Amino acid sequence: MPFGLAKTLFAEETKTIPVAKHEFRAALPAMEEMLSQAQKSITSSQEYLLGLQKPEGYWVGELIVDCTLVSDVAIFMHWAGEVDFDRQAKCVKHILDHQLPDGGWNIYVGGPSELNATLKAYFALKLAGFHPDEPLMRKAHATILRLGGIPHCNTYTKLMLALFGQYPWKYLPIIPSEIVLLPNWFYFNLYEMSSWSRAMVVPLSIINHFKPVRHLPPEKQLHELFPYGTEHHDFSQPWDKRLCSKRNFFLACDAGLKLIDSLPWKPWRYRALKKAEEWLVSRVGDGCDGLGAIFPAMEYAIIALKALGYHDDHPLLRKATKDFFDLEVDDPEHNDYRFQPCFSPIWDTGITAMALAESGIPANDPRMQKAGQWLLSKEVRFRGDWYVKNPHPENSGWAFEYNNKYYPDVDDTWKVLLALSGIKMDDEKSQKEVMDRALRWAISFQCKNGGWAAFDKDVTKSWLEDIPFADHNAILDPPCSDITSRALEVFGRLGINRNEPYIQHAIRFIRETQGEDGSWLGRWGVNYIYGTWLVLRGLHYIHEDMNQDWVLRGRDWLESCQNEDGGWGETCASYDDPKYKGRGPTTASQTAWALMGIIACGDVNRPSVLRGIEYLTRTQEPDGSWKEDYITGTGFPRVFYLKYDMYRNNWPLIALSDFRRVAATTIKHR
Repeated sequence: MPFGLAKTLFAEETKTIPVAKHEFRAALPAMEEMLSQAQKSITSSQEYLLGLQKPEGYWVGELIVDCTLVSDVAIFMHWAGEVDFDRQAKCVKHILDHQLPDGGWNIYVGGPSELNATLKAYFALKLAGFHPDEPLMRKAHATILRLGGIPHCNTYTKLMLALFGQYPWKYLPIIPSEIVLLPNWFYFNLYEMSSWSRAMVVPLSIINHFKPVRHLPPEKQLHELFPYGTEHHDFSQPWDKRLCSKRNFFLACDAGLKLIDSLPWKPWRYRALKKAEEWLVSRVGDGCDGLGAIFPAMEYAIIALKALGYHDDHPLLRKATKDFFDLEVDDPEHNDYRFQPCFSPIWDTGITAMALAESGIPANDPRMQKAGQWLLSKEVRFRGDWYVKNPHPENSGWAFEYNNKYYPDVDDTWKVLLALSGIKMDDEKSQKEVMDRALRWAISFQCKNGGWAAFDKDVTKSWLEDIPFADHNAILDPPCSDITSRALEVFGRLGINRNEPYIQHAIRFIRETQGEDGSWLGRWGVNYIYGTWLVLRGLHYIHEDMNQDWVLRGRDWLESCQNEDGGWGETCASYDDPKYKGRGPTTASQTAWALMGIIACGDVNRPSVLRGIEYLTRTQEPDGSWKEDYITGTGFPRVFYLKYDMYRNNWPLIALSDFRRVAATTIKHR
């Protein structure tokens, strides 16, 4: 039977809920048996996760990404002129291990070759000594040209090439350092961009001024990656056919700024460079594990500091370099070398502590209290960048990483509040004070349309997406249904009255963002399974009527996506083409998400639930863990994805615990 037809027939089958008593009694033995299996899996999972807890009380898993970061590191060492040949050899092995049959490299498991990832891998290999005539390089070269070559790369790849003289600076969009002088009340200013874009734009504005090029010998250059005969063409960004368009407006601005930049007299440049340097230095220093604590910004910060004249022995540059290379993962057990985009201890601790609490670990268990104490110690009491758009009087919130005081974020704060709500500290008064303060802080970030975004409030000016350097698909930080739904879960669990205006506004936002097929897009997880599950769970905890048609359409959509093995899966391809929504090889995390969404609608006796629980119990490893090869986390849709290694273990525990709780109650009352 064709896979699509099988899913359609199964969706129709699962729309029928056994309601008669004799039908329920007939299904009761199967549910009781599944309940017994779920309990065994829960116990095993608890032991596994508790065994991963760090002595300080937290959990942290690896963030696994594509080869791009390893390629960047290999290339960066050559730009810095400090090549660690042992590290380079490890980078080369990792890159070669992930080359696809067509010669390219992809940005998610199972995906097609992607131009920027492939070009960076090729460049890293060539800098390491590989000759273009070697078979693997010839295959990569052919794939790069098939995908359009250097002219079709994104701005940030072209910038990297420009740093080596392999792409003309004059064709790159200008990022003038004067951007930091624009007042916050001005219609366009630094704080109208997302936090991660700011963290890249400021050091790039410094780099744009100095243009610190490292010239390569002829055998290392990349002339062959331009389509034949185009190397000296005009690579200016094409103008829109419509004369009056936002794109043409920004291209005209870019041309004007470049003209001004070519003049010998720039009255504001020195002041702008000093302010940009101060901004950068403050966010690299104490309380921050690097600029923004994220890979691209940290790399650009090092280049910018070097361009500003900081000596390699300067304490700030040494700290920035150490923070950067702390992200490496040298894995001799698997003979592999990887690089993480950042660390995720607060996020991982929040989810795992919540999972253990949901699964029955007592709220006052010393291990839970240790996790709670660590989380409480990580509350950010510093006034960061968020204050510009949201002048809330109290400083609070949690970041994603160990230390990132300028950038606590809303989603991590919701998750930590969920975790702390399941932990009973000895000093309950202090715990409540922190939670109340953080709750007020997070609520203050509600955007005008009723939703919540990740880091900022109302960073939603869509015209910014037409800025020439905004082709990384992340210039904005728009409100999204997944973070907003997690907020609803927090409100419900903390007993906040659902008639509060901000909650009603959030529910309207949720309804307005639902797709025609009943699903919701997931901004921070792959993808529609993630978004739809979170919405249904949030609605359940805020006591929404789960029998409404629009709610059941979300449940039915999840059921329509169930795979034949009983699980769920979806690949990153669904961000590029909606026809891949809810489709993909089964993963433990996505199966758990779908189950939690369906269970939130109240009926655990549905065939979809029983098959999904059976899948999780059947595929659990003897040590209590689950395996997961595919990427289920989203950094920037269509650009950057990441696999949270903890997801394969903590989300299934929550799903199994949800099933156990609702199934036990159902059996008891029948």
